[in-house]
Amino acid sequence: MNIEDFDFDLPEELIAQTPLEDRASSRLMVLNRHQETIDHKHFYDILDYLKSGDCLVLNNTKVMPARLFGEKEETGGKVELLLLTQLENDEWEVLVKPAKKVKVGTKLSFGDGLLKAECTGIKEHGGRMIRFEYEGIFLEVLDQLGEMPLPPYIKEQLDDQDRYQTVYAEEVGSAAAPTAGLHFTEELLEQIKAKGVKIAYITLHVGLGTFRPVQVDNIKEHDMHAEFYHMTQETAQLLNQIKQNDGKIVAVGTTSVRTLETIARDEQGEFKEKSGWTDIFIYPSFQFKAIDAMITNFHLPKSTLIMLVSAFSNREFILRAYEEAVSERYRFFSFGDAMLIL
Repeated sequence: MNIEDFDFDLPEELIAQTPLEDRASSRLMVLNRHQETIDHKHFYDILDYLKSGDCLVLNNTKVMPARLFGEKEETGGKVELLLLTQLENDEWEVLVKPAKKVKVGTKLSFGDGLLKAECTGIKEHGGRMIRFEYEGIFLEVLDQLGEMPLPPYIKEQLDDQDRYQTVYAEEVGSAAAPTAGLHFTEELLEQIKAKGVKIAYITLHVGLGTFRPVQVDNIKEHDMHAEFYHMTQETAQLLNQIKQNDGKIVAVGTTSVRTLETIARDEQGEFKEKSGWTDIFIYPSFQFKAIDAMITNFHLPKSTLIMLVSAFSNREFILRAYEEAVSERYRFFSFGDAMLIL
């Protein structure tokens, strides 16, 4: 299967630059993947598609202020770091700009020496291994010096940093937000619970695997970068119970999908308390074992995310839906509108 099979034309003006004032007022495209029908709604209409006994699965990861601006100690040259994954103790995998200027042994300084670092290794994809030195608590230092790492296609300044967090964000560790969850308000979640729908939380810390571009023609040759996930025993028991009672498991976002399908694949369709690293790559022909429906945003052309969505439905129908989204002027990407696939 070729990368060009997942391309589509997207006018730049449809890339949402700022979030809407009311999270739940974004538009919602509802796809019935069996009948191949398309309906146009608003996100608060999600209530009409959830029934008592269903379960909504949310990724409760929290975005770190993971972008750091500093300098090389030796030359004073400017550097930018994006923290991706904590490896062990104070060593992190990061992306660096300009990468060529940071070699093994290069020493860096941030915030006039409040945070210091040294490059300890170079990864295959060009990332760096960095060991940090500081006094106190790392996340407190990061809160003081770091910035929210908005995607490169967002050019506008974000006035309220919390708008790039879900209202249920709890477990710090992501380099990017699980954006399908940005549409939920606390009020809407309460209305969903009042309808008898269960809420379950999983954690997947979003790193390079989610937004790394596909750089091969044959998508089967693409290697996904591993990301850390965790499912509690409480969530596992709830999801097994939902399945036994013929309720629907509705995954919010591709990160939730990847976590659920990773565990279901490893445990023969069951859910268990589990932590680990997943490099699961979902593209057409994948056999889903965990989910019954999916809420997701509109994704980049040729991305692993549009491949995942195509796998859950079919490529031709998804591309037709994207074409309609363009003609109907839907907002795309992180701060854009949503899609529900049933």
